[in-house]
Amino acid sequence: MKNVLVLCTGNSCRSQMAHGYLNYFQDKLANIYSAGIETHGLNPGAVAIMKEDRVDISNHTSNHVDEYAGIDWDYIITVCDHAKENCPFIPAKNAIRIHQNFFDPSKVKGSEKEIHDAFLKTREEIKEFCHDFVKEELRS
Repeated sequence: MKNVLVLCTGNSCRSQMAHGYLNYFQDKLANIYSAGIETHGLNPGAVAIMKEDRVDISNHTSNHVDEYAGIDWDYIITVCDHAKENCPFIPAKNAIRIHQNFFDPSKVKGSEKEIHDAFLKTREEIKEFCHDFVKEELRS
């Protein structure tokens, strides 16, 4: 089994959605972990937008990257520029590092519809990325 780490700043939103979709699109090809360089708790908006697509992340926890020390990573995916630029050193001899910056919908201020639309747009981009990653990397 491959080990995949999805890394974001606070492990509350984008990395959680990616974690959910990576598990959804693959079955027993990889162990999926998500973490942050900080921990901000699980974002309720992320949980709600994923539930709309029938992916339950409500039991996920917000974890710090240091909690996974010692895991031999096959892939490390950063999903925001801040995490990529500020990530502590993660020893991973042969890990393939992939970076894809996604907009942070938790930063949107506005009406309920504007906030929902921001979460929806980010979710759909993450969903497509995760689908392609599983197809091209894990199933190849």
